[in-house]
Amino acid sequence: MIKIGYHASHEQFSPKFLVTCAQRAEKNGFDLITSSDHFHPWTEKDAHSGFAWSWLGAAMQVVQLEFGIVTSPAPRYHPAIIAQAVATLNQMFDNRLWIAAGSGQAMNESITADVWPDKDTRNKRLAESVSIMRKLWSGDEVNADGSIKLANAKLYTLPTALPQVIGAALSDRTASWMATWAEGLITINHAEDTLKKIVSAFRAKNKTGVLAIKIQTSFAENISIAEKLAWESWRNNVLGTSIQAELSQPKFFDEAGQFVRVDDMKEHVLLGTAADTYIQAIHKYREMGFSKIIFHNVNKNQDSFIDMMGREVLPYVR
Repeated sequence: MIKIGYHASHEQFSPKFLVTCAQRAEKNGFDLITSSDHFHPWTEKDAHSGFAWSWLGAAMQVVQLEFGIVTSPAPRYHPAIIAQAVATLNQMFDNRLWIAAGSGQAMNESITADVWPDKDTRNKRLAESVSIMRKLWSGDEVNADGSIKLANAKLYTLPTALPQVIGAALSDRTASWMATWAEGLITINHAEDTLKKIVSAFRAKNKTGVLAIKIQTSFAENISIAEKLAWESWRNNVLGTSIQAELSQPKFFDEAGQFVRVDDMKEHVLLGTAADTYIQAIHKYREMGFSKIIFHNVNKNQDSFIDMMGREVLPYVR
């Protein structure tokens, strides 16, 4: 049984518009909505960066689907605050929210003016954060004196069930590590060989966790337009995972993105003009073991994409 999702991209669109997109997705038969949690966008051009946690309260009130959010619980936040936010939302909305926890990116986390640490340090902090959140959701009083400090913290509004925490991974090394503590994995549409390595690394240590994939796509009336629109909206996101984790301001991404060619986009974004492209993608990723397949249309054609999926794709892939 697979679930097909729509991704609400806060770095691109206003929160108000994304509420209408989520409503439209529900009416068109999508099963879930995912959301990005950014402080800064990827570009300064036509950008937004609304507060995803405020948005979730509004969106989950008017849309009755499952929701997921990709977030880093520290250091921009404290994991106790994220635990409280998730507990409140899941108490209000019957445990419909899961989180995908990642180690963060400088563009969001470095606003605290702390030194941006190396990947191993960030991973250690992430694991401690998830452990703290799970204890708080269980109703425990929690103290911590590691990379995360906490004193006598206890949640008095608990979720109706323990929230699901999956790991956000872009490499097989990270996937292997996350398999030891996460209840699942979310990644993006890498090249097939890379994606198979990520899945294999996770499955080697975690046989039952959910596998989710966010497919970055560009939907338009012909391929050349789809490619051009992808380049205009998303070229700063194909610079490589290490660069994306280390650059700290949108203007730096804009400077680096000018060297990306239009022709480069087809390696990173699924270019589509018709339903067959998306039906084939769903079958492909389902065969690889993914049970949550989430589409992120990176260009501005949100309404036409959602309507096409509801009319020509979703009825045929259940």
